[in-house]
Amino acid sequence: MNTVAQKNELIFNYSSGKLGEAKSLFVSMYLFLNSAAAKKASIFDNILASNLNDVESVKPKKINYTDCINQNNSETNNLSNPIKSSNPLLSIFDNLEDLNWKTAFKGFKEYSLPVNDNDSLKIIKMEPGTSVPLHSHNGKEFILVIDGSFKDEYGEYSKGDMQINDQQIKHNPTACETNGCICLTITENDVEFFGKYGSALNLFTFIKSFFK
Repeated sequence: MNTVAQKNELIFNYSSGKLGEAKSLFVSMYLFLNSAAAKKASIFDNILASNLNDVESVKPKKINYTDCINQNNSETNNLSNPIKSSNPLLSIFDNLEDLNWKTAFKGFKEYSLPVNDNDSLKIIKMEPGTSVPLHSHNGKEFILVIDGSFKDEYGEYSKGDMQINDQQIKHNPTACETNGCICLTITENDVEFFGKYGSALNLFTFIKSFFK
């Protein structure tokens, strides 16, 4: 599945109420920062609502992601831009600087958000030029840039951009040299490091815990 399809399916599952607390908060922040994603969510919301309100059907058909994508609905595709929502993270904290940050290594801090979920939801703060060693995850990793930017082997990502990686993806994220990067992340499982110091890093549970 390509990344665009993964993002669309994630938004659809959010509109359908199928996501847990961590991914719901993650997607709501994505929709807050990315107007194109918010419009896509409005289209899905409209299609799902139309199906539920179908008076000709005694039991409305359950629409899955493929049905929603394939439905040719000119009315929903011409929706005006959705109303701007408020920052969903403000329901948890008022100021990033007031958070109880934990430092993994120089230039890299994180804060674990309090969610009742198996997924790990964190805010990552990388100082300008900071790099994370080459790694992959034994599960999916979701990254949303909420300020600044970073780059890796697959491109450059700025505020409002989302990256979804699976266990086949190895990358070495590096924060912007000017402004650094702040990201909202979800990891579904442990991290595995590679490269020159990969074997040594994998022995340190403390370091690995920052990427789970």
